[in-house]
Amino acid sequence: MSEQKSMRDLQAEVDTYISQFKEGYFSPLAMLARLTEELGELAREVNHYYGEKPKKSSETEKAIEEELGDLLFVLICFANALNIDLEEAHDYVMNKFNTRDKNRWTRIDKENME
Repeated sequence: MSEQKSMRDLQAEVDTYISQFKEGYFSPLAMLARLTEELGELAREVNHYYGEKPKKSSETEKAIEEELGDLLFVLICFANALNIDLEEAHDYVMNKFNTRDKNRWTRIDKENME
């Protein structure tokens, strides 16, 4: 079993990879375009698996897991290019959901779960 990586580990790993190239990170606008492309590829795969549009026989099989990985890589590149710590961003968002939205959704009754 592989060792668990933190988000900071992932960001450092991507940065080490990108840092070996003269071009470095793309501009924010190019990064947004890449993120949009990858999201579209994920949407296409989800539609093939769960939607009404089966793949053509000529289309190669791609896993949703692979598309999520591509999306995560580009998202990490985007964050790194803008010097955003994704762990801090995550903590900020979770705090928002746990305060502002804490009563927004119907909670599961823990007594009925046992």
